[in-house]
Amino acid sequence: MSLAGKTAVVTGGSRGIGRAICLRLAQMGARVVINYVSRPEAAEETRAQVEALGGECSLFQFDVADTAGVQDAFQQIAAECGSIDILVCNAGITRDNLLLKMKEEDWDQVMAVNLKGAFNCIKAGCRPMMKKRWGRIIIITSVVGFAGNAGQANYSAAKAGLVGLTRSTARELASRSITVNCVAPGYIDTEMTSGLPDAVKEKILAEVPLNSLGTPEDIAAAVAYLASDEARYVTGQAIHVNGGMFMG
Repeated sequence: MSLAGKTAVVTGGSRGIGRAICLRLAQMGARVVINYVSRPEAAEETRAQVEALGGECSLFQFDVADTAGVQDAFQQIAAECGSIDILVCNAGITRDNLLLKMKEEDWDQVMAVNLKGAFNCIKAGCRPMMKKRWGRIIIITSVVGFAGNAGQANYSAAKAGLVGLTRSTARELASRSITVNCVAPGYIDTEMTSGLPDAVKEKILAEVPLNSLGTPEDIAAAVAYLASDEARYVTGQAIHVNGGMFMG
């Protein structure tokens, strides 16, 4: 599954799942463009890891919720790299709380980054793909976008919205040979989950038939497939990578 000669933009690509995706696509021969909004040292570390694999890598700092900033960044990326072939919308935040206690700004911020951010990037990123009549757009949603989760009404709603965005955009872009799919991770072993108390981890594992947390590399493997020519006839789909926690 070679991606030689392709340019892949990964939003939120500096850490965790995003980093694993960047490394996997680089191993497949893609030139990787890493978007990040904070912690530049993490972005530099990911770039170093990509380059250690022999890959090309660029860093672009912008907020996916900033429409004008996204448009400017994607124009610069296309000019620098010559094209944009693969877009992975991975950037996301959480602002968890019970619905009755949730602040309006926490709802708005999660929607702005997680849902509008993907809209901004797809709208800007698909233009070069349409000209080439080839492209891969992969959106990282979540198991909670399908199953829901107490204390995450904002996050769950945004992630569910990404599924609708995936399917609608897939229909719009199919005539240009651009596929649009989403990957729905379950509980993944990242910085966020590593800090959970043992009792919480045990409760999580009790919900997972495979009785283990997933890894960022598990998600990257699904993205790699969808980015490749092997998935040329797959569009508008959600791939669940959750150890059996949700079977939809």
